[in-house]
Amino acid sequence: MSGSLRVLVVDDERLAREELCYQLEQMAAIEIVAQATNGIEAISAVERYEPDLVFLDIQMPGLGGFEVARRLLEREDEAPALVFVTAFDQHAIEAFEVNAVDYLLKPVESVRLEQALQRARRRVEAERPGPPATVPTNDQLEQIVKMMANRHVRREQVALRVGERFMLVQAEEIIFASLADESINIVTGQVAGTSNYRTLDDLQARLDPDVFWRVHRSHLVNINKIKEIVPWFSRNYILRMKDAKGTEIPVSRSQTKRLREYLKL
Repeated sequence: MSGSLRVLVVDDERLAREELCYQLEQMAAIEIVAQATNGIEAISAVERYEPDLVFLDIQMPGLGGFEVARRLLEREDEAPALVFVTAFDQHAIEAFEVNAVDYLLKPVESVRLEQALQRARRRVEAERPGPPATVPTNDQLEQIVKMMANRHVRREQVALRVGERFMLVQAEEIIFASLADESINIVTGQVAGTSNYRTLDDLQARLDPDVFWRVHRSHLVNINKIKEIVPWFSRNYILRMKDAKGTEIPVSRSQTKRLREYLKL
């Protein structure tokens, strides 16, 4: 496809919109033409900006994401490609029934986002031939199965290599995980070891996004295992964790705002 993919981002949570827009801005040939905070704004923005692709939250006050999708499909004008973005996986089948290109779980992984954009480009290139699909394709079904499998292992056990042994720890026991020397180090209240996950993104995808925050490029923390928040220069913070060493973890500038709002700092 020649030219940039024109994108509309719809989410009632400002931080979620900003994070997704930031990720999209790192991708090639993407133009974010507008943002919307609810379903009514989304429909209006589609009429005004005519985006190629809409990233659409599902659970919004008033007009939800699926209702927005159905109204767009009912228009005389060709509907844009749709990618649903949500923290919940139970709507996956319904998403594909309204002809969605893809379905992403929060927090959105960069690899999955790139896959969604590739599918959207193919959809736009094909100019949506034929009527909207009511049955998921094999490719879509495969993605649903993978997504459900990934979601299922969240909040369960994680294997740590400690010396020559592997130990299983409950996810909620993890205090933090850090990237060091190309290894993922995980610390709990009782043990510390390394994980077989290749990246923090891979590990984060297996954990509860409401509990485990990527506060820094190299650090993932359990928000319930923070002992102290220490003010740092330029209005940033250092997190002192509840492990035996009282490990201090920096908070990136982009995550400082989220931390302030969550803890009312």
